[in-house]
Amino acid sequence: MAERGSREAGLVAFLAVTLLAEQQRWALWLPVAFGAGIALYFSLPVEPPLSIGTGILAALVLLVAIGLRRRAGQGVVVALLAAAAISAGFSAATWRTLAVEAPMLSERLGPTTVTARVVAQEAMPKGSRVVLDRARVSGLRPDLTPALLRLRLQGRQPALWPGDWVRVRAVLTPPPPPSAPGAFDFQRQLFFKGIGATGFSLGTAALVAAAEDASRRISAATWLARLRHDVTARIRAGLEGVEGAVAAALMTGERRAIPEDVTAAMRDAGLAHLLAISGLHLGLVAGILFVGLRSGMALLPALALRYPVKKWAAAAAIAGAFGYGLIAGSTVPTQRAFVAVGLILLAVLLDRRGLSLRSVAWAALIILALQPESLLGASFQMSFAAATALVAGYEALRDRKRVREALTEGPVAFLRRPALYVGGIALTTLIAGLATAPFAAYHFGRVADYGLVGNLVAVPLTALWVMPWAVVAFMLMPFGLESWALAPMGWGISGVIATAREVAAWPGAVTLLPVMPLWGLAAAALGGVWLCLWRRPWRLAGIGGVALAFASIATTEAPHVLVDGEGRLVAARTAAGNMAVNAARRAAFTRDMWLRRAGLSSADGVWPAAGRVGGRSPARKAGERPRKPAQAAPTNPRLTCDISGCFYRAVGRSVAIAYDEAALSEDCWRADVVLSLVPVRRRCPAAVAVVDRFDLWRLGAHGITLAPDGIHINSVNGTRGHRPWVVRRQQVGR
Repeated sequence: MAERGSREAGLVAFLAVTLLAEQQRWALWLPVAFGAGIALYFSLPVEPPLSIGTGILAALVLLVAIGLRRRAGQGVVVALLAAAAISAGFSAATWRTLAVEAPMLSERLGPTTVTARVVAQEAMPKGSRVVLDRARVSGLRPDLTPALLRLRLQGRQPALWPGDWVRVRAVLTPPPPPSAPGAFDFQRQLFFKGIGATGFSLGTAALVAAAEDASRRISAATWLARLRHDVTARIRAGLEGVEGAVAAALMTGERRAIPEDVTAAMRDAGLAHLLAISGLHLGLVAGILFVGLRSGMALLPALALRYPVKKWAAAAAIAGAFGYGLIAGSTVPTQRAFVAVGLILLAVLLDRRGLSLRSVAWAALIILALQPESLLGASFQMSFAAATALVAGYEALRDRKRVREALTEGPVAFLRRPALYVGGIALTTLIAGLATAPFAAYHFGRVADYGLVGNLVAVPLTALWVMPWAVVAFMLMPFGLESWALAPMGWGISGVIATAREVAAWPGAVTLLPVMPLWGLAAAALGGVWLCLWRRPWRLAGIGGVALAFASIATTEAPHVLVDGEGRLVAARTAAGNMAVNAARRAAFTRDMWLRRAGLSSADGVWPAAGRVGGRSPARKAGERPRKPAQAAPTNPRLTCDISGCFYRAVGRSVAIAYDEAALSEDCWRADVVLSLVPVRRRCPAAVAVVDRFDLWRLGAHGITLAPDGIHINSVNGTRGHRPWVVRRQQVGR
């Protein structure tokens, strides 16, 4: 017993000494604690009172002040500061929710007439998509009208600009809820964007009034949206086809016009990051401006010898990067990249070293303070995981004297520059790929196995050819000569696309993974920051957290039966672990999301839906229930179907899937769970649980898992709780 106590005391002493030795890195954990408070806020099942977070924060700040005044122990003050940072994150998320809260449509509406102002427009492969504000919707009270609507304009439409007023017949729906319990929450995402309804147009939109004079009466946001729209249109006019769509994505962030097959090829080749304006693009723009301006001014001795041209170039590069970020839409990766690049160039102005983990930490803290909800998105997680890992990795290499000597001395010294460039791309891709792999597995359920190969070709092509021509195109645009630069830019884009198609076509280019549980994502995040933020050998313990994240995938199990919130699509798990569905084309987006979460590329067969047995629908008289010849569904012996429904058996338990009310008289007496696609207005004595059309309508998609120890039923709204972004429908009595 004494020996055990001695070991524990020794471990505590070791941790205390090591933590004290890492004192200079403590500040890097401030955004981690801030983010933990945000995560705590979003994990709650109910909306907390505003006073909780702010009250605890005020009390902790007071305690820190008292501790500093009375010279309390360093450990006490640091613990109080960490708790204050967590409370600050919690409070920031609470305030942000209160600031953006606006009406959200709760029921499908339409066809109806919508008169509104265009805020933004995105070109798509078929049609376009617009965001509207100041909407007047027929049949909807003004106080219930969302602040922003997002509509898909179908077919031929007039040329619209931000600021134009339009009238259109449309069908409006609430923002889409998650496709399955635990899936990505589109309602929450659109809530924080202020979009309270989505929908599609019926017919052609009518232009009611053109935008006001840009120089006087429109807002700065509208002017910027019009500028972005104009730049995108000029890019597409100067460079047609797929290359023009990709060029627009690289220069203004408009990616919707890129064909799906190109997007899929870029994703499967590990090159999707090239389509999202992030650190690579903004860093290249800033670097090209900085080097170009500094070199140009250095050619004038009278200027270079008398004035700080290096600092002038840095200031101009900051301004250029800021303008590029605004035109690109100011997404989270763009914001993170601008803050990081801005801090680096600011260090040049102040004669300091700019590239460090502190700049990444400040960038994270600023973005989380302004947009706490960004913590939950793949964009924030993957961009900061990559940036933190890259800076930490190169920081570690910088301290390795042997590595520096190997690169600058010996027989390969003459190859140092090309070797450093190629090796840097390979190392950067490897580090960024490893850092983002857990987050890609959680959000997308896939890993691009040949991403290193694809990046070795596409990144140099983008950095040395595509982006320099993009900068030239921006400079020529005021003179109407951008097509001179867009043409050679398109040649490089063609090379990038060809590389993506080739790599994506290789066998085994993508590994599909089942969804990672949330606790696995938390383990990956904590393990990653532990590995990157510390400098001593104890940092290697973070590898265990990342390994635990990937091991957590093995603990997940797809539900045996899934049904969407509309009662249109039902899926059943086969004995082999695949998924069979009741419709081949119905609710395609939801089906693809289910397959992706299960780590599958396609459904394993289609089983008979309502009114179909053997492909024919037998005639039936009113009020008459036909005989039910049970048939096993193809590829899924667990399932037998007839004209009125299906019966699913697994692990000694059963689920009856009823298509009509007539099936309930039998199903309510023989199944453990009754899943009815119509309302159930009777008792089901034998059933442990009943999920009917009313439950689907109120709670969204359901997942039913059968186990020897019991039956587990989860619903979308049941897992999300009562939060402002959860669209709630009224209780319907049976």
